[in-house]
Amino acid sequence: MNPVVVWPLGVYSLLVILLAGAMLGLSYVLGERHKGRTMGEPYESGIVPTGSARLRFDVKFYRVATFFVIFDLEAAFIFAWALSVRELGWPGYIEVVVFVSILVVALVYLWRVGALAWGTGGRRSERGKE
Repeated sequence: MNPVVVWPLGVYSLLVILLAGAMLGLSYVLGERHKGRTMGEPYESGIVPTGSARLRFDVKFYRVATFFVIFDLEAAFIFAWALSVRELGWPGYIEVVVFVSILVVALVYLWRVGALAWGTGGRRSERGKE
């Protein structure tokens, strides 16, 4: 690269580093330093903590969160397709139909294996054993 083109990036980077350092330094110099009786305790909306914050959650919560992220991300892809539907034409329409079909098949599969069930017997194979 040409050094004439790169020097503004170097100056900008140096200014950002200096500004961040100055802000950290000023907060260290001007900040309060006191140790209170409850300074090291966690604070949540004025409620005194009771017990440990390390709770074990059932795996179904993580499964539902993962499914939500997957299907929500697909909605973003479909929205992007909808914005450019005229430029894509029929080939784009066929691709989004195949895409949505794959999503529907995946959703039906998750439903059939019991991954979306919140009852006591989460999976279909476990329901048969009860």
